[in-house]
Amino acid sequence: MRFALALAALAPLASAQLFTLTKDQLIRITAKNPYERFEDGRPKVPDAILEKVKGLSSEEIWGVLPGAGFRNQYEGGWQLLHPGKKMVGRVVTAQFMPVRPDVMEYIDAEMKQRNPLGGPHHQWAIDQLRPGDVIVVDLFGKIDGGTFVGDNLATAIYALSKGAGMVVDGGIRDLEGIFPLDMAAYFRGAHPSAIRDVMMTGFNVPIRVGGATVMPGDVAFGDREGVYFIPPHLVERVTSRAEETHVHDEWTKEKLLSGKYKSIEVYGSPRLEELKKEYREYVEKKLGPRPAPPPAKKK
Repeated sequence: MRFALALAALAPLASAQLFTLTKDQLIRITAKNPYERFEDGRPKVPDAILEKVKGLSSEEIWGVLPGAGFRNQYEGGWQLLHPGKKMVGRVVTAQFMPVRPDVMEYIDAEMKQRNPLGGPHHQWAIDQLRPGDVIVVDLFGKIDGGTFVGDNLATAIYALSKGAGMVVDGGIRDLEGIFPLDMAAYFRGAHPSAIRDVMMTGFNVPIRVGGATVMPGDVAFGDREGVYFIPPHLVERVTSRAEETHVHDEWTKEKLLSGKYKSIEVYGSPRLEELKKEYREYVEKKLGPRPAPPPAKKK
């Protein structure tokens, strides 16, 4: 079904390839992007903003995206290469499906034009990565025969992306060889088999990863909980909200650790008048003056 829909979406433009979007298509489908773009049309969230995202948590992102109508941007249940290492980067997508010979013949012919040197199609996708890119792979959860990389291609991802990371809704192999790489990786499982009986049907197209819809140019954020895919136009809203959340949590934990207050008095907001005043002063000291609260409605 997803493959049929992708074909239907691409059919109106004769210049479109089977497994990618034209620059104009990608610009239209990511029209809310407020930043510059790569030459292929993929949104390019600035490095300075990516640095801010590194200080976030899944909880802080969750506090913004569902309220903005983006309820399908999180996926959990991963195995993590380095559980304590966060992942932040611009998404590059690759979509796979079970192999079908007649479709595979067409894709092979298309790939010969793009990659005269030949070789596996997923290897070509890896070679398109830039610093700060996180490759996100829809291998429909396949582990045995769904191993997107072993230690050599994982090293290629590490080198080309400058260690940004990878998300594979499928498998990896040579885990012992991949482990030394200082790079976050999220995957469904490890298996000694090589990748087989699959075909790459999409590159930098919308994909599904578990329960999440992922777009090229999204900001991938991963921590111990799971992975979020943040639309570019919401990244700054998320980071701004997170600054306030950081200060709130810092103040709350300080009060709880003092042993002077019960949780109901300080969490999720201070309930005693003297604490409300102290909290407002603390926030202003950390973040500057805040807008005054609206006046109470008359009864």
